[in-house]
Amino acid sequence: MSELSQLSPQPLWDIFAKVCSIPHPSYHEEELAKHIVDWAAEQGIHVERDQVGNILLRKPATAGMENRKPVVLQAHLDMVPQKNNDTVHDFLKDPIQPYVDNGWVKARGTTLGADNGIGLASALAALVDKSVEHGPLEVLLTMTEEAGMDGAFGLQPNWLQAEILINTDSETEGEIYMGCAGGIDFITTLPLQREAVPAGFTPLKLTLKGLKGGHSGAEIHLGLGNANKLLARFLCEHAEKLNVRLLDFTGGTLRNAIPREAIAQLAVPADKVEAFKAAADEFLATVQFELAAVEKNIKLLVEDFATSTQALNKDSQSRFLGLLNATPNGVIRMSDDVKGVVETSLNVGVVTMKEGEAEIICLIRSLIDSGKDYVVSMLTSVGQLAGAITKPKGGYPGWKPDPESPVMAQVREIYQGLFNKTPNIMVIHAGLECGLFKKPYPEMDMVSIGPTITGPHSPDEQVHIGSVDLYWQLLTALLKAIPERG
Repeated sequence: MSELSQLSPQPLWDIFAKVCSIPHPSYHEEELAKHIVDWAAEQGIHVERDQVGNILLRKPATAGMENRKPVVLQAHLDMVPQKNNDTVHDFLKDPIQPYVDNGWVKARGTTLGADNGIGLASALAALVDKSVEHGPLEVLLTMTEEAGMDGAFGLQPNWLQAEILINTDSETEGEIYMGCAGGIDFITTLPLQREAVPAGFTPLKLTLKGLKGGHSGAEIHLGLGNANKLLARFLCEHAEKLNVRLLDFTGGTLRNAIPREAIAQLAVPADKVEAFKAAADEFLATVQFELAAVEKNIKLLVEDFATSTQALNKDSQSRFLGLLNATPNGVIRMSDDVKGVVETSLNVGVVTMKEGEAEIICLIRSLIDSGKDYVVSMLTSVGQLAGAITKPKGGYPGWKPDPESPVMAQVREIYQGLFNKTPNIMVIHAGLECGLFKKPYPEMDMVSIGPTITGPHSPDEQVHIGSVDLYWQLLTALLKAIPERG
């Protein structure tokens, strides 16, 4: 961690280094939460937790600033666990290994957790850095944001005292976010029937890998490859003509990460193995050409393997491949109101198969409720045609933009004064927790800021060091400038 200790602002980077050392993937944040509670007690900072595990820290105002509007800095505790295929890493036990590379902080073979670890570190640093001037200050750290916003769903009214919330989960320095997409999971379950693999068939494992992956909201418009969709496309094209039998299909690990890898276990007639391998090579060349601008390392591997698994019968195989191939993915519609921002999208995030059923999990996002409803309807229809059971689950609201937000105007003014340029006022297609906070705290004024993070939700995740310093300058200047209560 010595490299990070040399970076500025030092309190922020020191805290982030400690966060990296404590495993904290979604649903496994308790060790980090306990560390923060103990740390707060050591610092003499008031700390408490609610019934879902959220942490609230409170610090009195700097002398002379007691009458300022109270502010809460908000971040989430969990990170997305993704790693490269050749990286040996247990996210439940092993620390993240950050390092500095040409102006960026990256991790060795895994996600870095800068989403939202840098925001978390900045909030805690604001509590202990004696140079930071502020009015009454709270820090809210929520549980399991990445896997379903559990902490935000469980936030109760009358717990926070703040009138202004500063969300630290944005990922582009120089942009101020005043709205975000809502979302909903969609689960499709297809019953399967199996039978013995015919005699004279050779078992093969087909692996599509090397894709970039990434954030299923912030990066869905980039045209990145989706491993689930690409592999389904190949199998739909060649399974029937080569009499290929499907034994198993798995792809993706998280519904909010664009899938980087998918694997199919197959049985191929012995006399068609070479034709199958040639078809795989041809398909690889096709997708390498199609995605050349965004995907540089696509691989499609055909390997021998031993198995005793039964094959799907032909009806189940046809329905499964047809369902996965027909399921839409990516951008559905761009926003008419916010130029350059996706209105509605979905990510075919996770595909798993058991003996008697296959499951497809998608994450739908939209700036408008009717957009979510439309995609739910579309996926329901596709599932019904395949004879599947469909279920939308865990919907959460978007954060409706407020053009008259006083704190947004103040951030814009402070940014202009600090850096002599005008920030972009944006709506993000990713899901921020602000929309859920509006239910228990409807009058709270909210804004979201952050440093520049690229490749979130993938092992390419990195945070720009210089942008962290700029973000810290903006955050601390904003805390100092918060107006008095009316």
